[in-house]
Amino acid sequence: MKKNYVSNSEESVRMFKQGWMEALSKVHFTVPLILYVPVILYCIWRAFVVVGMGILPFIGCFAAGLFLWTITEYIMHRWVFHFIPKSKWGLRLHFIFHGVHHDYPNDRLRLVLPPSVSIPLAIGFYFLFRAVVGEAYLYAFYPGFVLGYLCYDISHYAFHHLNFKNKLWMKLKKHHMLHHYSDPTKGYGVSSALWDKVLGSDFIKK
Repeated sequence: MKKNYVSNSEESVRMFKQGWMEALSKVHFTVPLILYVPVILYCIWRAFVVVGMGILPFIGCFAAGLFLWTITEYIMHRWVFHFIPKSKWGLRLHFIFHGVHHDYPNDRLRLVLPPSVSIPLAIGFYFLFRAVVGEAYLYAFYPGFVLGYLCYDISHYAFHHLNFKNKLWMKLKKHHMLHHYSDPTKGYGVSSALWDKVLGSDFIKK
């Protein structure tokens, strides 16, 4: 298998000539927490206080939202981020969205989704879920989904910059490092390896 260039530098490579575009492509790993923890808390408050949801239906909907995130994460990573177009502008777009991360996997400012990407996605998923599950279940389902996203973003940063003693976290980190340094056509799950096992894209562990 052909090996691509991979940098071990933690510095950010410049992608855009325009300063404002360059700034929008970078983000500190704490920013998603600052943005979306209040969203999760607000939705939970609304589910119990405004909607008057019971604890068991809430737990069920919350768990369903969390579970759906694992599927979404896998689909996005495998068939969106790793889709390689043939056109020149398509290849450029691919590099901006994900190629740069594989070339510079330790770039500290490009390991979580920048707000310029995550906010439009969050809004889009909110209205999609509102149309599908309705107001009665939305405020239990949506915060579970958003929590799944936060787990993905923060664990992704941690896998690239932290060492673990816990066996579960060590296993997940190894899974993601194999995706980067062994075979990028496998190991698409980041916060969970579940769908790699189900859909046949897991690594053969020796």
